[in-house]
Amino acid sequence: MRDERGARFTFLALWIALCLIKLAIAARLPLFVDEAFYWQESRHLALAYSDLPGLTAWLIALGTALGGESALGVRWPFLLMGSLLPWLVVHLAWPFGASQAWRAGSLALLLPLSGFLGVLALPDVPMNLAAALCLLGGARALRGVDWAAVAWLALGLIAGALSHYRFVGVIAVGLVALLILPQGRRALRDGRLWLAIALGAAAWLPLVLWNLDHGEAGWRFQFVDRHPWRFQSEGWRFLAVQVVLVTPLLLAAFLAAGLRFRAHFDLHSRWLALCGLLTVAGFFLLGFVADAERVSFHWPLPGYLALLALAPAVLTTWPRALRLATWILLAAACAATAAGHLLVASPDGRVRLAGSGMHPANFSGWSELAEAVRARRARLPEGTRIVADHFKLGAELGFLLDDPDIAVLDHPLNHRHGRARQLDIWNLRHDGRRDDWQLLVVGPDDVKFRSLLAHYQSLCARLGALTPPETVEVDGGARHFLLLALPPDPAPAPCVTPAVAHVDVPAEGETVGASFRVRGWAVKDGVGIERIDLWLDGRHLAQVRREYDNAWVMDFLGGISRDPAAPRVQFEARPDARGDAPGWHRLMLELHGGDGSVERWSGPRVYLDPAR
Repeated sequence: MRDERGARFTFLALWIALCLIKLAIAARLPLFVDEAFYWQESRHLALAYSDLPGLTAWLIALGTALGGESALGVRWPFLLMGSLLPWLVVHLAWPFGASQAWRAGSLALLLPLSGFLGVLALPDVPMNLAAALCLLGGARALRGVDWAAVAWLALGLIAGALSHYRFVGVIAVGLVALLILPQGRRALRDGRLWLAIALGAAAWLPLVLWNLDHGEAGWRFQFVDRHPWRFQSEGWRFLAVQVVLVTPLLLAAFLAAGLRFRAHFDLHSRWLALCGLLTVAGFFLLGFVADAERVSFHWPLPGYLALLALAPAVLTTWPRALRLATWILLAAACAATAAGHLLVASPDGRVRLAGSGMHPANFSGWSELAEAVRARRARLPEGTRIVADHFKLGAELGFLLDDPDIAVLDHPLNHRHGRARQLDIWNLRHDGRRDDWQLLVVGPDDVKFRSLLAHYQSLCARLGALTPPETVEVDGGARHFLLLALPPDPAPAPCVTPAVAHVDVPAEGETVGASFRVRGWAVKDGVGIERIDLWLDGRHLAQVRREYDNAWVMDFLGGISRDPAAPRVQFEARPDARGDAPGWHRLMLELHGGDGSVERWSGPRVYLDPAR
C-alpha cells in the first residue's frame, strides 16, 4: 500500500506540474507555421482538407470560439487532450497492478514525446489519444467482446480517422495483432466488434469524398508525392534521434517490453507488446524509404504508448542502479524539453538560439513582421491588399492580422507541404494581376540561397516591375523579410530585383581580432550596387565598393544575374573594431542600390577578441 501511495503521489505531482508548465508555454509560444495553417482551415470550416481530415480545424474553431483569437485559444483543446493521455496509459497498465500503472503514467509524463503532447495544436494530439483508446478497446475485446469494448474501440477509430492519414498505420497494426492472437481471432468473429470497425470506417468517408472530388490530391501527397520510396541512409538518423528523445535506457526497456509478445506471457502483455513493437519497427523501417525532409521523430508515439504500459514491469527486473539511472535520464530529458520550449517562447531566447545556430525559424519573427506590415500598410492607400509569398506567411500573418483570406503566390513550399490545392479551393492563389495597391511580403530565408535570385526574377515575371523593398529583421538579423509596395497597373520597366549578398570571410562563428578581413559579394539585377556599408551590430565599421571580379558567383547563381557590373561583384575590406566590446557580434551589410534603394543583409555572427 505504501508503494502504491508513493507511486500515485509521484504521478499526480508530475501531472499537475507538467500541466502548469505546458499551459505557460502554450500561452507564450508563437504559433508554429502548421498551427497557423490549421487556424486558417478553422476559419474555412469543411469536412476535410487537402492536408488533413477535419478534426484539427474543428477543435481550433471550438478553442477560439470559447477562448478567443490567441495562441492559447487555439491550443487549449489540445492541451486538454494531451493532459488526458497519461491517464489512459495508467488505465492501460492497470491490469499489472496499481503501483505499476501509476509508474507507467509517470513514465508517460516524463517522456518528452508524450509528456509535452498538446503544447502545439497539431493533429498528432487527437491521433495519439485515439490510438490509446483503440489499445484499451482491443485489450478489453480480447478478454471478451462487450459493449464497453465496442465503445472504446469505436471512439478511438472515429477520432483517429478524423485526425490524420497516418492513422491507417495504427489500424493496420491493430488488425495484425488481433489476427496473430487466438483470442483476437475469436473476437473478430463477434459481430459487435465489426460494428465498431464499421463506425470507424464510416469516419473516413469525408476524406474519401474530398479526394474523389479533387483528383486524389490528399492521398497522393501523403502516400506518394512526399516520399521518395527508395532506400536512403537517413533511416539510421531516425534511430539516433529516437535514442536521444526517448533516452537510451528507456529505449532498451521498450525493446525488452516489445519482446513480451511470446506465448508464455499473459494476454494483456502480448497485446501491448505486439502493438508497440510492430508500430515502432514499422516506422523505423519506413524511415529508410519515406519522407526525410520533414519532421518525423514523433511518428512512433502510438507504439510507445503501448510499451509505456509494459515498461515498469521490465524495469522491476533491472538492478536498482540501472532503474534509478533510467528515471534520472528521463527526468533530465523532460527538463531539457521544458527549458527548450520556454527558450523558444521567449524573444530573448530565440535570439540566443539564433546565435548558437539552432534558430527556431518556424516560430520566429511573426509578431515583428505583423507589426511591420501594419505600419507599412498604414502609409499606403486605403484598401491595400496584402499578398504573401507562400502559405506560411499567409497563414501566420492571417492569424496575427485576423485575416484568413490573405492571397498567396504560387510557391514550391505550397506544393511541398500539400497546401497548394487547398489554397486553390479557397480562391487564395494570387493570379499576378495588379489592379489595386498591394503589399507583397516575401520570405527570402524560405528559398534555397542559390535559387534566391531566380525566385526574385520570377516575382518580376509574374507581378511586373518591383519597387525597392523594405527589410524587416528579427532575432538579431537571423531572419529577415521583405515588404514591397506595388502600385496598380505598373508601366513596363526592366526587372530590378532585391539584392542578393553573402559574406565569405569571416565564417559563421569565427573568432576575429580588432582588425579583421571581410570578403564577400553582392548583386542586384537592373541597377547594381553603388556602395556597401559594413556594420558590426549597430556600429558602422567601413564603406566599401565592389572592385573585384568573381566568375564563380555568376555560375553559382545559375548564370542569370543581370547586374550591370557583373562579374565585378566582389568586395574586400579590413575594418577596425577596436571600439567594440569583446564577445559575440553580428556583421551586417547595408547595400545601396543604383536606384537609391537601401537594403540590409545579415552576415555571419563572429566572436570579437581584440587581444588576438
